[in-house]
Amino acid sequence: PPGRMLFYKRGQLRYNSRIMKEAIEKAGILIEALPYIREFRDSIMVIKCGGNVLDSGEIRRNLVTDIVLLWYVGVKPVLVHGGGIQVSELMKRLGKKSEFKKGLRKTDEETLNIVEMVLGKINKDLVNLINQVGGRAVGLSGKDDQMIKVRKLSEEIGFVGEIEEIDSSLLSILDEKGFIPVVSPLGVDREGKTYNINADSVAGGIAAHLRASKLLLLTDTPGILEKPGDNTSLLPSLTLKKVEELKKKKTITGGMLPKVEAARIALKGGVKKVHIIDGGIPHAILLEIFTDQGIGTEILA
Repeated sequence: PPGRMLFYKRGQLRYNSRIMKEAIEKAGILIEALPYIREFRDSIMVIKCGGNVLDSGEIRRNLVTDIVLLWYVGVKPVLVHGGGIQVSELMKRLGKKSEFKKGLRKTDEETLNIVEMVLGKINKDLVNLINQVGGRAVGLSGKDDQMIKVRKLSEEIGFVGEIEEIDSSLLSILDEKGFIPVVSPLGVDREGKTYNINADSVAGGIAAHLRASKLLLLTDTPGILEKPGDNTSLLPSLTLKKVEELKKKKTITGGMLPKVEAARIALKGGVKKVHIIDGGIPHAILLEIFTDQGIGTEILA
């Protein structure tokens, strides 16, 4: 039949050279991935995706498929998600203006309710999609079991929390039982009041507490660029010392700042490598972890 690798012709078994070539190339990819699969089996990887990555159904499904494949080959993934774009869209539809201070959303009581509702929906949608693809996921937030305790960052921006303490025991239990935790960035203060938290900070803190082998931060840029705006100037590998130099030179600014801060927290906590990659590339996670070249920026201590 058409498309079969092998077929009979004049009584002899012959090869379709085009299909055979494609199959050999696929096998080569698997062989290239083998040492990485062996290295990372039974290790924890924390993956953070922002609202920009989740805004496309196709990208979201690629993300989830990568995570489930990691899970099947023995990696223990933890997914942390944001949802800033989706929150802003709903606020606009409700006639409420989004205001930001130093990249953080000003969060009054009404905004907090919107944030909690949007993050809850994103969380359950991701859990459902992971389960559909063949994984076993459980959704939770930093409020569950008071996993993430925070203090108010400032009165000026309202209910935005700065992480004080993370109790990762619930995540460890889920990992041990074979579940993929999906975490939304909410936390509580000492009185039990809910706060919105920067998702990069949550991912960095969780990676440090779980002593993850890797933290992957999925964004809408190729990684850290030596020349901002020039995607051909990607810096494939950096140390924390070099990151600090780039911050002083204003090469790293804006939305990349919380990501490199999350990297610092994770690496200081014992994580071996942090990767900043373009989540819009199909199967970006697999390309970064399981190929020799990689596609983004890796940061080392």
